[in-house]
Amino acid sequence: MYMLLLAAIYLAFVSLGLPDSLLGSGWPVMSADIGAPTSYAGIITMIISGGTIISGLMSYKLTSKMGAGLVTAISVFLTAAALFGFSVSDSFHSLCLWAVPYGLGAGAIDAALNNYVALNYSSRHMSWLHSCWGLGTIISPYIMSYALTTSMSWNGGYMIVSFIQIAIAAIMFLCLPLWKRNSETAGKNERKNASLKAVIAISGVPLILIAFFSYCAAESTVMLWASSYLVQARGVDAEKAAAFASLFFIGITAGRFITGLVANRIGDFNLIRIGASIMCLGIICIALPFETTSLAGFVIIGFGCAPVYPSIIHSTPFNFGAENSQAIIGIQMASAYIGSTFMPPLFGLIAQHIDIRLMSVFLIIFTAMLIIMIEKLRKTVKR
Repeated sequence: MYMLLLAAIYLAFVSLGLPDSLLGSGWPVMSADIGAPTSYAGIITMIISGGTIISGLMSYKLTSKMGAGLVTAISVFLTAAALFGFSVSDSFHSLCLWAVPYGLGAGAIDAALNNYVALNYSSRHMSWLHSCWGLGTIISPYIMSYALTTSMSWNGGYMIVSFIQIAIAAIMFLCLPLWKRNSETAGKNERKNASLKAVIAISGVPLILIAFFSYCAAESTVMLWASSYLVQARGVDAEKAAAFASLFFIGITAGRFITGLVANRIGDFNLIRIGASIMCLGIICIALPFETTSLAGFVIIGFGCAPVYPSIIHSTPFNFGAENSQAIIGIQMASAYIGSTFMPPLFGLIAQHIDIRLMSVFLIIFTAMLIIMIEKLRKTVKR
């Protein structure tokens, strides 16, 4: 029963990753098809991320009333419906409309499952959980690439992924009985959330919020604009760029699997340091004016990103005390969503009005902020 539930949780995170790389891989063709400027992809991601912020902050109340299993199943179905809506859209405005349920569903899955795994499973499973997210993000660009090279176009790519999501949603509903015993046990151990003001006043919390914001700003910018960067800055054709943009997700997925094997021995702070350093190396590679180094650079950036998100979440009880961890994790994820919401559109404006080749400068700024905040936090907590 334990293993079946764990498998269901892993599958749910695959479903969370599936849609995340579709927009970036298909946008070069989508934007031309619907007559939207390049930067408008940022508006869609802003709407999606806005939905994740709302549902993420509401997830505590939702899971308290319905349980993590039911919240997950409903949310997967909601994202499936939204993706089907994308597949039948023929205008920018309709894409924006369907982005609302997509964001609401994705945020609820993310917050509910991260909290559930943090309470009930080891740090190894936290890393592997996020590796499953990466697996989903790897699969969907290849689906989009296949659709773009056939008569299906980008609409067909979204339709295929929506059908996969519907199948996963059905599995989640079938697995609901597996959650009951574990959810009852977890409920006994939950603590009342502290107020927002009280949590932010804890020493070091503002530092981790800025660090999480910075990391997600960099990660989400790469996720959305890697394909467009390869097309516009390196002259790669759209179909090839859609396939090769998945290299970032391959790097992040492989890195998180490896992190799960060594996390307990290296420690969270060191994993974040190592990851950020590798990200800097990858950013240097994409800054070089060669197609080969750019392709390699996105893999390296993804590999560097791998340990950062899971390690920040897992280190929360150590940094701030177990009694504060639930409240802080919720605020950390809201901070992450804000970075994902506003920074990719900002880079879209830079790409449209100045030069998309400034991506390396944009990414290094946020990676440097991540490193500075983590080092300050390490000196602040000193546990």
